Amino acid sequence: MLAHARRAWNTTRLFDGWVIPDNYARMALTAEKSVFNNTESHWRKFEHFAQDDKQPSWVFPLRKAGMACFSEQGFPQLQDEDWRFTNVEPIAKLPFKPILERPKLTLSREDLGGFIFGSLAAHRLVFVNGLYVDGLSSPAAAGFELKSLANALAENSPALQETLARHAQTENNPFTSLNTAFFQDGAYIRIPAGFTVEQPIHLLFISTVKDSGATASPRNLVIAGNQSRATILESYLSTVNAPYFTNAVTEMIVGDGARLEHCKFQDESSSAFHIAALHAHLGRDCEFVSHSIATGAKLSRNNIRTVLAGEGLNCVLNGLYLTKADQLADHHMVVEHAQPHCSSHEYYNGILDGRCKGGFHGRILVRQAGQKTDAKQTNKNLLLSEEATIDTKPQLEIYADDVKCTHGATVGQLNEESIFYLRARGISAARARQMLIHAFAGEIIERIRCAPAREELDRIVWERLEANPHIAESHLAQAPLHHV
Repeated sequence: MLAHARRAWNTTRLFDGWVIPDNYARMALTAEKSVFNNTESHWRKFEHFAQDDKQPSWVFPLRKAGMACFSEQGFPQLQDEDWRFTNVEPIAKLPFKPILERPKLTLSREDLGGFIFGSLAAHRLVFVNGLYVDGLSSPAAAGFELKSLANALAENSPALQETLARHAQTENNPFTSLNTAFFQDGAYIRIPAGFTVEQPIHLLFISTVKDSGATASPRNLVIAGNQSRATILESYLSTVNAPYFTNAVTEMIVGDGARLEHCKFQDESSSAFHIAALHAHLGRDCEFVSHSIATGAKLSRNNIRTVLAGEGLNCVLNGLYLTKADQLADHHMVVEHAQPHCSSHEYYNGILDGRCKGGFHGRILVRQAGQKTDAKQTNKNLLLSEEATIDTKPQLEIYADDVKCTHGATVGQLNEESIFYLRARGISAARARQMLIHAFAGEIIERIRCAPAREELDRIVWERLEANPHIAESHLAQAPLHHV
């Protein structure tokens, strides 16, 4: 009804046989706006939180600025161009309950092996409901800094003060602003120049809270020095099925000539909400590769902002989203080419089933100084049901005149000829569909360079395809992918 009321601002409208008067339309629109703009409860929680904040004095101005920015913006609405694929009204209606106290520990180290990447040999920080748990963690860091952000703030490191919230843009990013106001903990990683971290660094976030609207705000800061090397795995999982909210922000500063691979896996509760932001600032001649794998949450959104701030660097962003039932998974990214002779490549594949919805908005922004840019962006989507939908918008915004930029998107269903080819070789129809879908997902997974992580994700995808009864249905093989 609100959608119809929005169009009836100055006129009457027939809605399901009823005439909606002008004043009713205005009331409906006002009510809708109040859901998104009502931040009073957030301010009250912030005032209470700020009184008990024990962190260094320089943190409070960051928090206050973040809260003011969120209050000014409110929750994003569908008429906001950057959010028109993601309706966050369910999040806006949640009772806001920031998690401020450490949970009672109900997990053991042995339990970690049942989580994704939990059994891999790694430097590991474990967070339960957004807060660090020392008894489950095994950082074992030598030669570089790996600790919880809360502990790093307690030490009041000058490097932390210089970098925290420096590159995370809060303008037009209300959830990043909200995180800046309420973050308590997360990971702090600082790798010195020339240092190589041999094992992966694993940041494991586990949600165990059952309260509706319980909100965790993890904040991660990664500083990779010049010529350093590292792999960072970031996973978000849950042990309960509840409508909690995870609002995560990860900042990465990659120095000149550094090589950094980042892999984020999100498999939260099917009733939960997950909003995450990655803000990366890339130096000269560095190589930054980031993967985003989204399979969980009722509503998930990944906001990715990379600034190619140095010449001659290479940035690769990969993504895979597998959704079913009534899930919504959205990826929104801006790749800013601010300097010349840089390359960026984005590859995102989606597999959608049931009544789910996917969203992709990729924007390549080439500044006037970004001459000799080489940028490529591709989004492919495979629909496994008649009710699944995808909104895709690859976008180029170019202000330089000597560039090579391409983009494209495909949407469709399984190719009938490919299935026939496999069946002609004695493979069952169900197995043929599993193989084709697995290969479609494999286009993204095989780009992960960390072999143990790649193999584990590949296994999980295959297991979920085998468990999906819809894959065996013959109506899925209807049409090849078509370009949009």
